[in-house]
Amino acid sequence: MRLDRALHVDPGARPHPGILGKARTPRPAQDGGNLARVLTIDREHVRAIVAHARRDHPDEACGIVAGPAGSDRPERVVEMTNAERSPTFYRFDPTEQLKVWREMDERDEVPVVIYHSHTATEAYPSRTDVAYAGEPDAHYLLVSSRDPVEVEIRSYRIVDGTVTEEEVRLTGSVTGPEPG
Repeated sequence: MRLDRALHVDPGARPHPGILGKARTPRPAQDGGNLARVLTIDREHVRAIVAHARRDHPDEACGIVAGPAGSDRPERVVEMTNAERSPTFYRFDPTEQLKVWREMDERDEVPVVIYHSHTATEAYPSRTDVAYAGEPDAHYLLVSSRDPVEVEIRSYRIVDGTVTEEEVRLTGSVTGPEPG
């Protein structure tokens, strides 16, 4: 599987066109424009997240991409354990989460991206996802692993129960090994 084909991404830092190649216009921001409406993320990070989702399928995969505090730059993918081991729900293992959050504090990092997969539905936050969204500055990246070939990724801001879809802009090289 070629990630760039499956994601329908053109080379360079161009926006991801949406679900399975169908153009989508991000929903308007409900936050008064205070948050970035674009997630800019390296293709290698997306490849790692997609590979994690494929490995954990049929259970939901989850993790974060940490970055320097105040930067909005996702730099370090941290795969986490889905304590629920469920195809319909995820929850970070509490002990692991405490360890990861302490490590981020020591490195002056924050969770720039919080990701998880949906195994049988589109990449859109469920009511539970919205209720549990506790990092208002984070990008919530969802990967749908329901199709064994096509990859569906979408990103959202979730603030006070309001879900705002945002553009995903991939950077970095389009060459290299693909997850499969």
